[in-house]
Order: sequence, then structure tokens, then C-alpha cells
Amino acid sequence: MRIAIPVTEDNIFSPHFGHCDKFVLYDVDETSKKVIHKEEIPAPPHQPGLLPRFLSEKGASCILAGGMGTRARELFEQNDVQVITGIMGDDPDAIVKDYTAGKLKMGANVCDH
Repeated sequence: MRIAIPVTEDNIFSPHFGHCDKFVLYDVDETSKKVIHKEEIPAPPHQPGLLPRFLSEKGASCILAGGMGTRARELFEQNDVQVITGIMGDDPDAIVKDYTAGKLKMGANVCDH
């Protein structure tokens, strides 16, 4: 499983998916739930519809975001990429750990478009 999380330049979770500075990609062993590889990639300039294709090409199978617009969600789902919004927290590593442990803190989708 490859999880993508939007982050700021300071490696803080970015609540708005489409306006992050970069993404952290976590390769997680689905049996042990352990992170086996982690890499950062710069986000391309924001353009409608670009990020779903970009992250799909990077192998993402799951997106953890605070908020995401309807169109981006639809594009991910068309590519069989799971989208989970309403994520809360600051530390991307802790978010992934909580997600794999089934303890993820969630709220509402913080995006309104």
C-alpha cells in the first residue's frame, strides 16, 4: 500500500490537499502495518485535475487529506485510489501510524468545492 499525505515546507500536515508544498509517500506493508519506505516529492503547480493523475502515476493507492474538492475525489476514485478526508493532526508520520492502527482522528472535509 502506498499512502500519500500533503505537507507544508516544514513537514507539517497540510489540511488543504490542493495547496500543499509537497507530498510524503509512505510504502506500508499491509500485513505488518509497518512503513517500509518513505519519500518526499514536491507538489506540481496547482491545476484542476492534475494532482490525481500525478499521484496515481507515483503509485499512490490511498490519499489521507484534511480536505479535497469533489472533482479531485472523483478522479482518484476513477483510478481506484482510496480517498480519506477529514484527517486531523500535524505530524504526517503519526497520521500514517494512526491510520494503519485504525485509530485515525477524523473530522469533516475542510474543502468546500
